[in-house]
Parts: sequence; structure tokens; C-alpha cells
Amino acid sequence: MTVLLHQVAQRATDLEAATAFYTRLLGTAPLASFDPPGLVFFALDGGTRLLLEANAPSALIYLRVPSVRERVEQLRADGVEIANEPHVIFDDTEGTFGEPATEWMAFIRDPEGNLVGLASREAPLPAAESPSTST
Repeated sequence: MTVLLHQVAQRATDLEAATAFYTRLLGTAPLASFDPPGLVFFALDGGTRLLLEANAPSALIYLRVPSVRERVEQLRADGVEIANEPHVIFDDTEGTFGEPATEWMAFIRDPEGNLVGLASREAPLPAAESPSTST
């Protein structure tokens, strides 16, 4: 049996602000809106949907972006709160999660105060810059 992630729900009491934020963050308009009852859906790659809803609990979602460092600078310019600056999580030198790469992460806050993780897999860092070898 194959199990796929179908949908992630995120709390959004101000649907207008949340829709504008996620439209900018994802680079795409909502797939559908139903108001009432106050639901906004975004299509993510792989068929997964992001649901914004006032009654949803706050979720911690992680979104893959091409470059965490570049995306954070774009979002900072838009006035988005950066909760945790871009940093290296680990060097996947063995290719455990695909091609060998350095995994970067940062955290931002949406208009509701929800934490959103941004992750990217980028070219491996030179050994001198690797977190496991730096001082």
C-alpha cells in the first residue's frame, strides 16, 4: 500500500492576510476558496494541498525551496518576520536523501504567527566550511 500526504491544514483566522502571504510565499494563486465556511486551498507539488482555515490548529510545515538563503532575503525585503536565520542542518555527503548535498533550513512566521520552515538541498559545502569540520 502506498500512502501519500494528501493535505496539510494551517490556522488562518485572517484569511485575506494569510492568502496574500501564502500566495507570495508559494508563488502561486490559491487553487480554490470557499467562503463560507472560510477555506482556502493551495496546490503543492506532488498533489498535496495546503488548507488555510480559521478552525485548524497551528501546524509546523516545512516547504522546500531552491535556496533558503535567497528566499529568506526576498521574504525579508517583503517585511516577513525571520524567526531563525538560514543555517546548515547537515551535510548529506553519502546521498542518504538523494544526491549528496548540504541541507539548509530557516524559519519564518506567517501573519498568524505560525512558524514555517524553509528547507533546501544545495551543493555540498567545501570541507573547510562544513559544520562538522569548522570550529
